[in-house]
Amino acid sequence: MLIKLNWITLRVSNLENSLAFYNGKLGLPIQRRFESRGRQIAMLGIKNETKLELIEGSESILKPEAGISIGYEVNSLEEAVEQLKTLDIPIIRGPIQPNPHLRFIYITDPDGFEVQLAEHI
Repeated sequence: MLIKLNWITLRVSNLENSLAFYNGKLGLPIQRRFESRGRQIAMLGIKNETKLELIEGSESILKPEAGISIGYEVNSLEEAVEQLKTLDIPIIRGPIQPNPHLRFIYITDPDGFEVQLAEHI
């Protein structure tokens, strides 16, 4: 029945702050921005991959403490950690290596949602 995950939606308190984080700091491309029913929306993502949909709004359906995280793969965890230091983005957990083939860290976005950066070794 299901064939592909299209997007993951986060309701954010300030779209510009979120775009500065995901696009400006992490380099996730903005695919499009638009308004729908008075709400500012941005779709971000790498071509042909699952998109991250950011919807600006005052109400939050998913709370940061809900235990949900967004995971992205990086080429090198060491390089990612160095870039995060230069961007003043703190690592909240990790590095964690649950097996010989995977290492990851967690950071948070401007609304407190966890973002996992993982390297497959």
